[in-house]
Amino acid sequence: MAAERRRFPSIAALRLALGGSTVVEPVPVPIDCPDGFAEAFYARPERLLEPSVRRAQSAWTQVDGAVERRFEATLRDDLCSGAWDARYGDWRSAPAFDGALRLVVARPGRAA
Repeated sequence: MAAERRRFPSIAALRLALGGSTVVEPVPVPIDCPDGFAEAFYARPERLLEPSVRRAQSAWTQVDGAVERRFEATLRDDLCSGAWDARYGDWRSAPAFDGALRLVVARPGRAA
């Protein structure tokens, strides 16, 4: 998330730049989301251990290799030990995940 924060403006900055009246809506990620962005794997974290999955996510190009290796080792250990499921196992059956994805709609006119 830290890598992504450096790349994208805040919602407040977007609203200011767009002007007019803006509406910000969460976009829930469905459990079977076929897209390859990180939050699409909320219910299937094992996929994030696949190098090809991480290579398809632009955020990993912004992360030092040592950080990526530490992430992979920690996630692998947590999955093998059951720690991941103890903390986040409910996500495996959640029909959707409300993460960071937002739809920002701007209409000309006075700011809301």
